[in-house]
Amino acid sequence: MSGDAPLLSFDGVSVVLGGREIVSPSSFEVGRGQFVCIVGPSGCGKTTLLRAASGLAQVSAGAVRYKGKPMDGPTREVAFVFQDYGRALLPWRTVDGNVRLALEAARVPAAEHAGRIAEVLAKVGLSQHLHKHPVQLSGGMQQRLQIARCLAQRPEVLMMDEPFAALDALTRRSLQDECARLVREQGLTVLFVTHDLEEAIYLGDRVIALQANPGPGRPSIARIIDVDIPQPRDQLSTKEHPRYLHLRRELYEFIEGGHD
Repeated sequence: MSGDAPLLSFDGVSVVLGGREIVSPSSFEVGRGQFVCIVGPSGCGKTTLLRAASGLAQVSAGAVRYKGKPMDGPTREVAFVFQDYGRALLPWRTVDGNVRLALEAARVPAAEHAGRIAEVLAKVGLSQHLHKHPVQLSGGMQQRLQIARCLAQRPEVLMMDEPFAALDALTRRSLQDECARLVREQGLTVLFVTHDLEEAIYLGDRVIALQANPGPGRPSIARIIDVDIPQPRDQLSTKEHPRYLHLRRELYEFIEGGHD
């Protein structure tokens, strides 16, 4: 397989649920190490597309391929970070126990657990909270714990479904930067769903904009934008960058102006 081959590819993917086409035939590729954000109005199929990409939802037509092979079910090489961290974590398990869950599922030898857990908790700044339960953690810390649990399985791809939507603005900005740092350090590939257009531009290498109710013969994907803003980024200078301001205007006009 060529080094230039996409890690993930979507070939005419559509998803029909309850007789309604949630995702109309859509095609795009995600290269290894890319951070790709998916945006669009509510109900346009963002989460459904993400679930299909991770093998959690069956496609009705077309194919999702991972490393050139059909994605026909979940794989440990793809980890999923949910928006609702409160439901994703097990309240009766400690921080240690929640991360250990991923290692148990992956059948990692017990002798390796302590080292792997210490490694990922250090990456997300939770080393001092090993024996706390989720209820004792703030929302931002609970989401860090969910990310740590995903990292413990050493995935190649992170699927992230609006992971910071329920957090306050300050915590959200902090986790955006932390997520970007972890992705660079780990060499991860990310498919990231968000309603926040500024978040998509700030984090993404590419932004895929979906349209609502595209209708027969029209794909869900209306636009794909390359975010050619230098890395690494920061909350001040990046958001004053002329290219950032241009892309923000372009996306807002797309979302608010009828999605032509």
